[in-house]
Amino acid sequence: MDGEHFALSGVEREREKLPPIYTSSAPAGLGRGAKQPFPSLGSFISTLSQRREAVGGRSLAGAATAAPGLRHGRELPPICSDVRQKQRLSIDTLPPEVKAPFPCDPVIPLRTKTTKEFQEDMERALHSGDWREVREFYLTTFDSFIEINAAFKREANGSFNTIDDSGVNAKFVNAVYDALLSTPQDIQKSVLKGIINSLLREWKGPRTKDDLRAYFILVQNPQYSSTSTYVIYAHLLRQIAALSEADHHFLVHWLKKLSARRFRQLVERLLQFISTRLFPAEPDELPPLAKCSWWIPSATKVLGLFNAANSVSSPPIMPFTDFYNITLEHIDFMEQYRTWQSHGNSNKFSFCQFPFILSTVVKKAIIQRDSEQQMISEARQSLVSKVSRRQRVDMNLLFLNIKVRRAQLLSDSLDELTRKRCDLKKKLRVTFVGEAGLDMGGLTKEWFLLLVRQIFHTDYGMFTYLKDSRCHWFSSWKCDNYSEFQLVGTLMGLAVYNSIALDIHFPPYCYRKLLTPPTAPCDQNALVGMATATLDDLQQIMPELAHGLGELLSYEGNVEEDFYLTFQVFQEELGVVRSHNLKPSGDKIPVTKQNRKEYVQLYIDFLLNKSIYKQFAAFYHGFHSVCASDALMLLRPEEVEMLVCGSPELDMSALQKAAQYEGYSKTDTTVRCFWDVVLAFPLELQKKLLHFATGSDRVPVGGMADLNFKISKIDVPTDWLPISHTCFNQICLPPYRTRKELKHKLTIAISNAEGFGLE
Repeated sequence: MDGEHFALSGVEREREKLPPIYTSSAPAGLGRGAKQPFPSLGSFISTLSQRREAVGGRSLAGAATAAPGLRHGRELPPICSDVRQKQRLSIDTLPPEVKAPFPCDPVIPLRTKTTKEFQEDMERALHSGDWREVREFYLTTFDSFIEINAAFKREANGSFNTIDDSGVNAKFVNAVYDALLSTPQDIQKSVLKGIINSLLREWKGPRTKDDLRAYFILVQNPQYSSTSTYVIYAHLLRQIAALSEADHHFLVHWLKKLSARRFRQLVERLLQFISTRLFPAEPDELPPLAKCSWWIPSATKVLGLFNAANSVSSPPIMPFTDFYNITLEHIDFMEQYRTWQSHGNSNKFSFCQFPFILSTVVKKAIIQRDSEQQMISEARQSLVSKVSRRQRVDMNLLFLNIKVRRAQLLSDSLDELTRKRCDLKKKLRVTFVGEAGLDMGGLTKEWFLLLVRQIFHTDYGMFTYLKDSRCHWFSSWKCDNYSEFQLVGTLMGLAVYNSIALDIHFPPYCYRKLLTPPTAPCDQNALVGMATATLDDLQQIMPELAHGLGELLSYEGNVEEDFYLTFQVFQEELGVVRSHNLKPSGDKIPVTKQNRKEYVQLYIDFLLNKSIYKQFAAFYHGFHSVCASDALMLLRPEEVEMLVCGSPELDMSALQKAAQYEGYSKTDTTVRCFWDVVLAFPLELQKKLLHFATGSDRVPVGGMADLNFKISKIDVPTDWLPISHTCFNQICLPPYRTRKELKHKLTIAISNAEGFGLE
């Protein structure tokens, strides 16, 4: 749509009465906008800027800019965690009882057109070419916030002052917007002119619920997909971003009631707006970034409202990964990270204030580069210390050197990591005593693989394998020394630090505990890992027990007589059954219909927190002794799991494209047969193949290309099975001549990996 044709006919008369749109403290050239694609819109911006002082400096707060020194007129709601507090805060939505003081809503004119009548009008117009009635409807409806409410509010003068009901006729809104793009250009332009009028006219005084409804309706307009409308879209987003925290609370709950399709469209539109503003297709397509630097912060803050709506929905409307903007992988995200570290959630905008928009690839890169800086810093300090004392410099000072005996792997590793805990942030290098060779990455990976395999073996007793959930959980046995749990935490931290994916199967709740809090407290006695546990969390770990507790909660009969339970539970520890009171004198308190919820909550908390507190605290401190970084505050628990274990999403076609060959070429018969077989495998066998070749059935965060997967030729008879070198992500294939032969041998090998050349 050609933006040059928008005339603000009715706006010129309103200018003298309008408040400014830009922050009163914005320096010249930053807050006032550039010459816009729409000349009339540019003229009203200039007028607004000139009138700033005359109306007392009232402004649209919250349009933070990336430029130094820019400050808000007033503080925006804390949509994301505050780095200065060094603790993770969830999306801040207010409790229902908190309400902003709203003035009396104006009387709304009565509009009686129904969805069916509108659709009939559209059909007649499409058939006859006479658009007068449709044109009049659009022209009137979008002329002001009052008219928007008149058209779309279910009851014109109903209050609808709750978060549960926006009062908007969603079906009618969808019908009007779905039809809009199929109307003649002059109608579409008239709608945009009306929106400009509405945004100008309505920026006065406190927001009413009808104003919120208008914003809620306007943000759904499909016209904002065109870059020619971005100036208008930006101003709408700026006004929404500047609303009070209480207003945002209402919008979040209204947004979550949109259909999944509509919700996704709006999220994708915002992501596209941010991407296009960062990297416009044509240099002159949009105003210069330096002169409208508030566009991206405003859009990101509004996207934060959608993310909040998604978070409070159960189940979420869309996967959290769909909020990632992969365009941000191509910006200087370390500069964004440093800005966030220096300024936190102050007026200086950084994408790190809104970590939901950063992909795991970006977060991993931030953690790695932050880790590298810490490694370099540690190594430099060691070097300077040696030089200052005029001692001979040993290059081993630059590394965390681990020397272990294979026969004493666990005890040697524990001793080495304990003795060298000051070097944990140096680059890891592993040596097996009595074996020649330099560690070029393979020995490090082998050390991780062997240690994980030994630590998580059921005979070792540190972790219990739960068959129903196919995951490991902490054993609750008591001991005098929990250093081995600290070793596991340290091992996980080193894996993240050194970009090694581990074959570990903890439930998602474990990673939530690991981020409670996301940075280790200075006080060693402070509680850690005590994340609030729910029945859903228990379901992921002990599904059978969770089912039983769920039945207790829904039981209709006499709970006390039929279940005969008390606030006392029993747990087996190394063959001995011990009793534990869930509350003081719990063995004397019967579970009844009235207190069963308390019983279930205390039982879950006991199982997942209190009974394993010392074990998990040691594990937590081990992990954070290595990964002590502000960057952890950017992560969701699911993202920590991906960094530790890799992604479960397999793409064998991507692996084929990234594969390297030694002794074979990609056109050789054996290689072609291999990929034919593998691509046709069911998912379960593909996972087994990946585990056979790499030691894990998961993919690094960067994708298959990061595996450096190699297929090598081995000159042995074709009755041999394939073998693998997991330390090097390498599979060795004899020169099989047929697809059938290769499939048979490969299936046997990957299904019975132990003892078939797995090294």
